[in-house]
Amino acid sequence: MATVTSPDGTVVGFETCGDGPPMVLVHGTAADHTRWTTVRDRLARRYRLYLVDRRGRGLSRAEAPGYDIRREGEDIAAVAEAAGGDVYLLAHSYGALCALEAVRITTAVSRLVAYEPPRPKPGEPVVGPDARHRMRTAEDPEEVLEIFLREALRLTPAAVEAMRGTPVWQARVAAAHTIPRELDVVEAMVFDDRLAEIAVPTRLFAGTESPGYLRLAAEEVARRIPGADVVPLPGQAHQAMDFDPDGFADAVFAFGG
Repeated sequence: MATVTSPDGTVVGFETCGDGPPMVLVHGTAADHTRWTTVRDRLARRYRLYLVDRRGRGLSRAEAPGYDIRREGEDIAAVAEAAGGDVYLLAHSYGALCALEAVRITTAVSRLVAYEPPRPKPGEPVVGPDARHRMRTAEDPEEVLEIFLREALRLTPAAVEAMRGTPVWQARVAAAHTIPRELDVVEAMVFDDRLAEIAVPTRLFAGTESPGYLRLAAEEVARRIPGADVVPLPGQAHQAMDFDPDGFADAVFAFGG
């Protein structure tokens, strides 16, 4: 376990393991660094992993007031710099949005994989106003998490129930208080010409079975970043690392240079 201090004073914690060139892993909404448990050992055979807890959870609870996704980009940049540079940055979902902020402000990243950074399909919110209201007013964090999984990720009740039995469920519940603020960012997200400033080799992952808005978002990001491409994950949705860890790791290695 180690920490770095972000420019706004937030203490960002991360766990390290493995040997090889540095890889920083950034989880998405309703998660912490344990979200990578299913692929951690596979990736650690080739890379020195820096598994980040994003601000507001886990090892990164000492958080400065005033949330802004740009501060999350600064957090990731600080970890990449602590890793010594020439970092392979692997980021999932909302964490991929944070990673897109980071690579614009640091030279410590040498390549980026962004797995389905979310943005609404034009004219269609990711989560409807009723569900967002229920998340904001729910007293039980587990209820907030369940609404998010059903409404934002379009998971079936059976899939949510299966997740409840996994070792990382409680970590997801513990991060539930960060869901509403991250959804606010996603609902307002615009992919614009700032993405053209990204100069590192970039690859987008998109599950062939993912909700349409996520696949469209990945394609839009790739269109705006010079030289970026989209690699489909066949038969997978938004959680390929859980359901096809070998295939996911192979896709990551294929972009490793």
